[in-house]
Amino acid sequence: MFRALRFPAVALAATLLIAAGPFNGAPLPPTPAPPAAGTVSDTYFGTTVPDPYRQFEDPKNPALLNYFKAQNAYTRSILDALPGRTALGARIAQLDGGSESLSDVTVTPGLRFYLKRPVGANTTSLYVRPAAGGAERLVLNPDRFTTGKNQHETIDFYSVSPDNRYVAAGVSEGGSEVEVTRVIEVASGRVLPDTIDRTPFIPPAWRSDSRSFFYFRTPKLPPNAPQSARDTNGVSRLHVLGRNPDRDPAVFGYQFDKHIPFAPEDAAQIVLTPGSRWAVCVIQHGVQNEFAAYAAPLSALTGTQHVAWRKIVSYGDDVTGLAVDGDFAYALTHRGASRYRIDVFSLQSSTAAHASVAVPQSANVIEAISLSRDALYTRELDRGVSRVRRFARSTAISDRLPSTHSGYGAGTMIALPYDGSVGELDTDPRVAGALLVEQGWTHSPLWYAADACGVLRDTGLRRASTVDYSDIMSTEVSAPSTDGTLVPLSIVTRKGTKHDGKHPTLLDGYGAYGYVISPSFLPTRLAWLERGGVFAECHPRGGGELGEAWHLGAHIATKQRTVDDFIGCAKYLILHGYTSPSHLAGMGTSAGGVTIGNAIIQQPGLFGAAIDNVGDTNGVRDEFAEGGPANIPEFGTNTDRVGFKALYETDAYVQMKPGVAYPAVLAITGANDPRVAPWIVAKFAAKLQASTISGKPVLVRVDFDAGHGLLGSSRAQAEAFTTDEYSFLFWQLGDPAFAYPGYVAPPTPSATP
Repeated sequence: MFRALRFPAVALAATLLIAAGPFNGAPLPPTPAPPAAGTVSDTYFGTTVPDPYRQFEDPKNPALLNYFKAQNAYTRSILDALPGRTALGARIAQLDGGSESLSDVTVTPGLRFYLKRPVGANTTSLYVRPAAGGAERLVLNPDRFTTGKNQHETIDFYSVSPDNRYVAAGVSEGGSEVEVTRVIEVASGRVLPDTIDRTPFIPPAWRSDSRSFFYFRTPKLPPNAPQSARDTNGVSRLHVLGRNPDRDPAVFGYQFDKHIPFAPEDAAQIVLTPGSRWAVCVIQHGVQNEFAAYAAPLSALTGTQHVAWRKIVSYGDDVTGLAVDGDFAYALTHRGASRYRIDVFSLQSSTAAHASVAVPQSANVIEAISLSRDALYTRELDRGVSRVRRFARSTAISDRLPSTHSGYGAGTMIALPYDGSVGELDTDPRVAGALLVEQGWTHSPLWYAADACGVLRDTGLRRASTVDYSDIMSTEVSAPSTDGTLVPLSIVTRKGTKHDGKHPTLLDGYGAYGYVISPSFLPTRLAWLERGGVFAECHPRGGGELGEAWHLGAHIATKQRTVDDFIGCAKYLILHGYTSPSHLAGMGTSAGGVTIGNAIIQQPGLFGAAIDNVGDTNGVRDEFAEGGPANIPEFGTNTDRVGFKALYETDAYVQMKPGVAYPAVLAITGANDPRVAPWIVAKFAAKLQASTISGKPVLVRVDFDAGHGLLGSSRAQAEAFTTDEYSFLFWQLGDPAFAYPGYVAPPTPSATP
């Protein structure tokens, strides 16, 4: 929360495309009809909003499950019949099979813990190895907790005890993110009897005794509780190994202290730092990046006495990151600094509101801060490229008051191997140096250790991918939006790609929460690129690529700008000859559903196809879903006029009109998705099937053992997802190797960029 084989190129003939012609081919088998549209409607501030598929929102109504089963069976019958799918699936498995994943590294004295999916493995497990190098050892394979042969488990978070003896890990089933915290003995792999359910999102904080920890737990819900009640009313508690969790005392949280504001949807994370006598509790208000925080002497958190928590950070301080150093705290803030600065204050006597500037705002966007034994590190963004700076501990403020601190100066920029993306920067205040991982659009991730001089060495934690990207290049450009704003656009192609407007092109876009979509290396993306495909990533307003001003540039009342920016990037690709409307597909995932959903509703002739991947396409009803209330700080609420207007105008389900030639759409959901309720995807797809007159398919893909997109998915699930995604797009964008037998796609209506 604070969370070498060389493969031959595909023959050139395989990249030739069929121009869309008159619709004179055989139609597809008829799509299973959704339930009849209803007559439900709501009125907000004088505006009536029809909701024809409201029945899908009732989890007790069999209509939703029946719709998903029938639609998924139909989708499988279509996609599995595409001639090129089998070969493509084999190629994707080949590309993916030689690669491993490694993430969530924890640095401790003497050891390195990490989540890893080895080459050939289907599941991501927890491993440990000596810091100096040597053989790794399996600590936990989460599938040991599976209860059915068609299910899988995922480690969503973990935390290591100070003595490295135990790990507390949050494990959930089928991507559900319904975490159960379990405790594992590192040396033996033995699972202790301690089992704590209803522990969402937040890693536990071990006390120095390594036999107890603080954790966040929500109450058991009654059978008739609304969907939106999940993960609410949580409380931070203290657990001692061997004690019944139901007897664990509260130390913070909902209704714990009437003097501390804590909303039902808030989450509390207690942060303990080695070498500090303070406990800090961070309150996260839904998805809001800015948080509030309180401090108390760690010795007071016994669970047997009142805790005099003192507020040290208010939401208005615009703090998004905090690092504790003894009696001081460093705060990452955008208050008066859109590209962020670092402030410092005393935990004993001051607050973030009265902090001194430690690192001033610069041309770079500071994304994160991290403290090691010998330095303060910053992860920064320089026009889309990651930078890492190191500020030596010799200039730290541990022994002087913030009021006399004169700042750090410029620090030292660490020389990275290439201009790419640093996704993690991991430190421990007991250990010198830092670990970081860098990757790029054409560079596979590698983990490096930075020493006291800022010099990097390859740790060997992860091997470089054997997939050959030497024929692939990436380009960074700027595309004009509707209002003239220049939007960053990343384009990945084969070298020598002709700008003849004939390439199948996939344009992805997100644009929410201030989240930055950084360059990423996907071995399986080569299956798209080597067939002449173009991949492009739009970085619209709403994201954080250019700082907090970029985030707030498309926020609640101005959310339409995210859509405008995405459309501007689509037009750029067409105008510059990468593609044409009949060969262009758009995709949005999660909050990106706002982006792609509105793009195809507002500009249907601009796209030949679209992928709505677990997309949030029904904003007006989102706050009634699981996880929905948490999104109010980002998108607004329909309980006030401004919020409703914003949600209404960018609700793709609501704004969809009948009798329009919409592009082909593949709508994807996971049955266990807790972030974007599956019924949101179902409502959008059902209405689209009833509304479009293009003759192009609207397919619904459901993974009944998956959650939010690929979060928590296995290797096999990810490969199947990518195979379906690319097969659908190659089919709809005109690759003859994927033509459905006897079917000729109707033409995409001409669109003038």
